[in-house]
Parts: sequence; structure tokens; C-alpha cells
Amino acid sequence: MTDALTQARIDLAVALRWAHRYGLGEGVCNHFSLVAPGQQARFLINPLGLHWSEMTPGDLLLVDSAGEVIEGRHAVEPTAFHIHSRVHRSRRAPHCVMHTHMPFATALTLLEGGRLEPASQNALRFYGRVAYDEEYNGLSLDAAEGERIAARLNGTDILFLQHHGVIVTGESVANAFDDLYYLERACMVQVLAQGSGKLLKRVPHHVAAAAAKQWAGERQQSTLHLASLKRILDREEPGWSVA
Repeated sequence: MTDALTQARIDLAVALRWAHRYGLGEGVCNHFSLVAPGQQARFLINPLGLHWSEMTPGDLLLVDSAGEVIEGRHAVEPTAFHIHSRVHRSRRAPHCVMHTHMPFATALTLLEGGRLEPASQNALRFYGRVAYDEEYNGLSLDAAEGERIAARLNGTDILFLQHHGVIVTGESVANAFDDLYYLERACMVQVLAQGSGKLLKRVPHHVAAAAAKQWAGERQQSTLHLASLKRILDREEPGWSVA
């Protein structure tokens, strides 16, 4: 149990550090969380006030379903708890939840009827896996708003939040982080293409659906991606994984 929890902390810390390197973070805001191994009612989450680039496994908080810190030397951020606790208890009860305001994905949430279109190979990775919350009620500072957001996932893996950002969920840190990275890449090329003023050429449904199944069979790449990022950190920032 201890070894599994330690590994979970390491995985989440590397995802946070690399989300910063990939330009997916925003100051000391936004949060990643992961259900603690063998402890369904508890999850790990990055704390209030720490930059993703400085995160260590020991900085991550272990919190319960009431938002109480079970283990950790920092405080939990209220909006993070209200969103993540409810999403972890939503229909699919994902193990990992990542919420960011990453720029190109967030840009789509600012548009009337903004959608991730099936126009690039990376976008087809998410075909049929995305939901959209078209309401904005301000900051998520209460349980009701967290419940409302979680309900909008409606069994999907990814939620675009109007005027806000995105939520990406997965069964592991590797899967969720890989999706987060490629989601931003898909949104980036779409925004660039739309900036040309020309119409997007969308992939037909039957091809998009087939490609989505092909992507689903490539999940080993997610594990390899995370493992490579750990190796780079070990070389470039020795000691990053020490609590």
C-alpha cells in the first residue's frame, strides 16, 4: 500500500512538472488529482500556492471526501476540492482528474458554440469522448457548482467549460496526462487553421469513428510518454522525486 501510494505521488508530481514545461499551467492555479491506491474515498491533489514546476511527491495532499487533509504540509484550494471531489464521484468515477486553463483548449470555450472539430488526426483521438458545459456560474466555491460541473461530464472523459477551461479524466495519470497534452495540440492546430479564415475540412463520421478506435488501442504510448518524462527529469532535475 505504501509503495503504491508513493508511486502515485511520483506519477502525479511528474505530470504537474511537465504540464508546466508544456505550457499547460497558469500561475499557481489549476489542479490535478488522483484517487489514492486502495482508498476510494481519498485522493491526492496539488496544494494551494505551489507552482507546478516546484512540485515534489511530498507536496501533494491526501484529502478525504469532506476536504480534510489527511496527509500533507500545505492547505487545499477550495475550488479544486469542490470540482475534483465531485468529478471523482461522478458517473464514471475516474481515478485521475486534470483541470487546466491551457490556452488553445480554453480559447475554444470562449467561442459561441465552440467545439473540438474532427479535422485533425489528434482531434480524432477524442471523437465521441467529449462533453460541453455551456453555462458559466463564476468560481466553483461550493458543492452545488462542483456537482453541476461533474454532472455535465455525463459519462465522457473530457469536459470543455464555457469561459473557463477543460477537465480531462482518465484511469491513470499516464492516460489522463497524455490526453491532456494531445488535447491541447489538437485545439492548437484547429485554432491556427481557423485563423486562416478558410473553412475546416472535417473528417467523415465513419472514418473519425474508426480512427478513434485505433487511438484507443494505442494506450501503451501513454505509459511510455510518462516514463520518458521521468527519465528527463531524473537527468535534468536530480532529486525532484524526493519527498
